[in-house]
Amino acid sequence: MKKKSLLKLFFLFILGAISSLSLPPYNFFIINFFTFSIFFGFLFKELEKKTNYKKFFFYGWFFGFGFFSTSLYWITISLTFEDQFILLIPFALILIPSFLAIFYGSITIAFKLLRPKNLISAFFLFSLLFGLVEFIRGTIFTGFPWNLIVYSFSDKITFLSILSLIGTYSLNLIVLSFFTAPALYILRNSKKEIGICIILFLLPIFFLIYGNNQKKIFFNKDLTEMPHTIRVLGSNISLDRFYYNVDSEKVISDLIDLSSPDFGKKIVFLWPEGIIPNTYVSTMSLYRDIFANRFNENHLIALGITNREIKNNSYKFFNSLSIFDNNLNLLSNYNKVNLVPFGEFLPFERTLNKLGLQTITNNFGSFSKGKNREIIDLNQNSNFEISFLPLICYEMIYTGSLSKKKDFNFIFNISEDGWFGNSIGPKQHFSHSIFRAIETGKYIMRSSNNGMAAIINPLGQVEKKLDYGVSGYIDFNKMRDFKTTMFSTYGNKIFFIMILLYIFLTFSFNRMKNE
Repeated sequence: MKKKSLLKLFFLFILGAISSLSLPPYNFFIINFFTFSIFFGFLFKELEKKTNYKKFFFYGWFFGFGFFSTSLYWITISLTFEDQFILLIPFALILIPSFLAIFYGSITIAFKLLRPKNLISAFFLFSLLFGLVEFIRGTIFTGFPWNLIVYSFSDKITFLSILSLIGTYSLNLIVLSFFTAPALYILRNSKKEIGICIILFLLPIFFLIYGNNQKKIFFNKDLTEMPHTIRVLGSNISLDRFYYNVDSEKVISDLIDLSSPDFGKKIVFLWPEGIIPNTYVSTMSLYRDIFANRFNENHLIALGITNREIKNNSYKFFNSLSIFDNNLNLLSNYNKVNLVPFGEFLPFERTLNKLGLQTITNNFGSFSKGKNREIIDLNQNSNFEISFLPLICYEMIYTGSLSKKKDFNFIFNISEDGWFGNSIGPKQHFSHSIFRAIETGKYIMRSSNNGMAAIINPLGQVEKKLDYGVSGYIDFNKMRDFKTTMFSTYGNKIFFIMILLYIFLTFSFNRMKNE
């Protein structure tokens, strides 16, 4: 390969790496106006040179490899807790971004294959392909919708209010056009390009007007006192509990002390994911005396725990969120549906077990996948008028079809963020909660161990928060009612309408040159 070609690929790698600085926790979104405009301009000029398909694929691949290798390096921290995984760190650093970069390579090769005939058509095609492939990346196989470009705006809450109408994938498609617009203006051939840039400039102004209006509507609602309190815990219990014979009673006592139960208050306690070691849902009754002494009939405890069930004469294990009363009677249980590959289940498990590999987060093999995600209504078997959508850790990153039912009060999200240390990973994870709150128009209660616990309102504003490394609790007992959002009703059907619009614009402008 010629030296000039290698320099181009290195340049695209650097361009992708710089783009990753736009993501949480940095959120330097301005960078993308330069990087994506340069990337698009580069591809458009290469079209004129009649560059071959192989090179076009690698143009996208190297941009993607730079982007993902610098924004997802923290995944390898989870491999440092056991010796058997340490040797996999160099492979993970290369293979994960290499695989994800294939999606970006498919964008550029499709861009070459469809051969847009003019600048405007190329502009819309570039955004269309990028937005569509990002949707595919977020849904194919188990889906990995992490670090979509739109997360550059995760700290611009007013701007993000439009998510309640169109959702994450649709806004991702639009912001790709925003970021590429400078190239459209610089390379313009007529007033049409200027007109499109003006429209794109007006769109974020509309988004901000809509966001400010949503804010007014929300804060004009009465702040009503709830008949109960939701107490959200943030803890810092060591991950040693997964690998060593840690005293479960000691962990429980520490969690109860952190919870500060008040016998005179009706409280739902929300504890983090997988928080009690060496314990299953069916064996929680062993600790009945501890709970009975510290809690009373005014209390419910929702916590992350392993659920073990016998199916076909063998045990199946589930990562679960369970709700108990003060006597540890099980009131409801949810088995996690979306599992983390290699973390919670091992693809091709029998083959990889022979090579000595196992899942990272437990010592009994893969978790099994839950059947359905149902709304948990505590009013059915307790005197608490609360219904919530349960989401465990990684499930918070999905958008569009969290539940078929919309009639619930809150989203309860529990997480264990200790696998990724004090890196950018937990901060990126937390930003997804903001997007889900706006999309659904629901309050989110987020309890995390070794991470960030928070209460997020339907506007995406963090009302209360326990930062990384802080142990304690935050209470939620006053709320404002908020209407069901358009996006929670129609989901990603709105994205497909946007795709059709972009297809229409791409081919309409593509024909203009011939006419």
